[in-house]
Amino acid sequence: MSQPNMSREYFYGTTRARLPVAGSGKFRPADLRGTRATGRIVKLFIGQSHGCIRLANRRDVFFHRADVAEDTAFNELHIGDAVTFELFEDPISGARALHVARRVRSR
Repeated sequence: MSQPNMSREYFYGTTRARLPVAGSGKFRPADLRGTRATGRIVKLFIGQSHGCIRLANRRDVFFHRADVAEDTAFNELHIGDAVTFELFEDPISGARALHVARRVRSR
């Protein structure tokens, strides 16, 4: 009894086109933009690298440590800190805060 000729696609499914290599200059993630907003940090999970910001209308918005602005350190944020950010309304995963920075108070 002979084995049928089973191709690679039989075991692994059809092959997909490869994504461009990140270092090649051909791949760039989308630069997400939202509307300017302000709020206060109400939840912060340092070990899990995310938190929530509450808007003036009592709505909570998720942010990840990767969403923090370059000049702001995630580990130096505290609950109650006033922050500015860009509110991005993602139709799939919901609202998200981008470019989060501690709000500078004017004197």
